Amino acid sequence: MKSLKYIWLTAIVLLSAGFASCDKDDEYFDDKYQGRKIVIEKVFLEDVESSVPDREVTFARLGQMIRLEGHGFMGMKKVYINGYETYFNRAYVSDNSMLVTLNTKTPITNADENVRNTIRLVKDRTETIYEFEIRAAFPTITSVSNTLPGAGQKVTVYGSSLHETYLVTLPGGIEVTDNIENDPDGEWYSFVMPSGVSQAGCITSDGANGKAQSPDFFNNRNCMILDFDGNGVHGFWGSSNKDENDNIKPGVSMIYDTDLVDDPLGTGYGKVCQLIPQRLLNEGGISSAKPRATEVWTTGNKHETEDWTRMTPFIPATTPLTEVALQFEVYVPNPWSLTGQIVITLVNNISFSGYNGDERNSNTFFYIPWLVTDNEGNPASIPFFTEGWTTVTVPLSEFNNYKAILEDKEAVAPTFQDVITLRNDASNQQFGMGFVNSDIEVTYTNDKGKEAVAKFPSALSTQEIYIDNWRIVPYKFVTISDYPEDEETEE
Repeated sequence: MKSLKYIWLTAIVLLSAGFASCDKDDEYFDDKYQGRKIVIEKVFLEDVESSVPDREVTFARLGQMIRLEGHGFMGMKKVYINGYETYFNRAYVSDNSMLVTLNTKTPITNADENVRNTIRLVKDRTETIYEFEIRAAFPTITSVSNTLPGAGQKVTVYGSSLHETYLVTLPGGIEVTDNIENDPDGEWYSFVMPSGVSQAGCITSDGANGKAQSPDFFNNRNCMILDFDGNGVHGFWGSSNKDENDNIKPGVSMIYDTDLVDDPLGTGYGKVCQLIPQRLLNEGGISSAKPRATEVWTTGNKHETEDWTRMTPFIPATTPLTEVALQFEVYVPNPWSLTGQIVITLVNNISFSGYNGDERNSNTFFYIPWLVTDNEGNPASIPFFTEGWTTVTVPLSEFNNYKAILEDKEAVAPTFQDVITLRNDASNQQFGMGFVNSDIEVTYTNDKGKEAVAKFPSALSTQEIYIDNWRIVPYKFVTISDYPEDEETEE
């Protein structure tokens, strides 16, 4: 099948060469063409990735290339799609065929009714209008507010072209049709999690622009690392951290089982981790310039749960790291800004020095949700909080060591097996997170094109941050084709 695609791609190139030959003596602009009748007989979708690369169609989507078949195309001056003037290259025009790519800015729902779903071709002394359905780009899902919700919780699905979603199908074929809220711009929809969803998988939704599908990360507990309720093993150590009465000494960074708290929202998560334990908040909080302020770990010690080979029945070892992610839930009830960061590490081999420390090149990821880029492209602090439990998704390809490898175009792209091997070879196998309150400096290019540094000096932190449900999930995105045969496995 791939060979057929390459043959078709070659044919397109040769076809364009044939079109271009018409322009050698500027014949394209010969006046004789300007009054010649324009007739569109058929429309074809051009897609070299498809099993049918030149497919006759009755509709097309924004961003797609179409081929008009008929006669009278030579000398074409203007093309309008839904009333929107659309660029075309006359090198791809012959008298019987022409190629046009539907501009992504073409109006759909807000197009004037008189021109909606039309292709208008214009020459100096003639024109034609052809009725043809124009759809928005494929609907896509980019993120989900909470991928591990309890029954009755509101779930918001984000993406594009999600207009007028009327059906949401959850793992196990459970359908939701009631109380679906829609964003008029198609950037999100929401639904209430029903009871009885026991399987893991994807969210599929049907709307005005077709079907959209999330990765298979919804309700997915298959590869749980630690949920603080018996799935995975919480580790803590350090005999010097406690006094003779077994009380944790002031300022100790290690988070013990006694530091865990009940789900503050009562949503069914059981025990959760308060990342700055209440005992440290009672002591006045985390001082400025404080590395390794807190830390929470799995058990390590070559425990069977630490060998992530156990996850390969659900995520094959050969899976690219761009298609595997860490997920966890976070609840931040009060605005968090200006200071503090969460350092996540795949193994216990760092000192928790923070964003500007040596571990920036290690197997770490820095979660700093208040640190964003403003409209001018400058680093900025925007207060971050959540209205409830919110899912954080970190592709494993974003961990600093693997991100560096992927930036090297000559390097072999890492797979899930590389993470498994890294952890199994580590002398301290624990997976963990920690709160660090050190200064942050971000290097960026300013509006004058020069390198600059944005500084965020640390300050006292009394932030409430709750964490739960560390897990590894599939993270492969899928676009559902309008033509089911294109979704079949290619040979």
